[in-house]
Amino acid sequence: MTPTRTPINPWPWSLPLGYTQGELVTGATRTLHVSGQAAMSASGEPQHAGDLQAQLALALDNLEAVLAEAGMGLADLVRLTVYATDVDLLFGHYGVLAGRLGGAGAQPATTVLGVTRLVLPDLLVELEATAVG
Repeated sequence: MTPTRTPINPWPWSLPLGYTQGELVTGATRTLHVSGQAAMSASGEPQHAGDLQAQLALALDNLEAVLAEAGMGLADLVRLTVYATDVDLLFGHYGVLAGRLGGAGAQPATTVLGVTRLVLPDLLVELEATAVG
């Protein structure tokens, strides 16, 4: 049985912003719960101190690497949580995220949270996700 994904949007205002209010998944699925991905090198070192745009791009690269390892891609995301130490700064660079998601045809249910700090002081943004496929 192939999984069926149905966007749940009682209000249409979120669609132009690149996300749905909910995603109903039915049928047989594989579910991948992805730990927070940040701007970390392959050896576990934080990258791009002070550059949220570059950190967001690398966090997306790292998220895609985890998805690919499971045979999935951004289009398989059903849930995305974005943690940022400065939400206003994040929104100034949100096009990086929206462009990559839109290019993949992904509109996962999304939450953006402002946090005091992330696990390492130089990190400005972290992405946590759930994918089904």
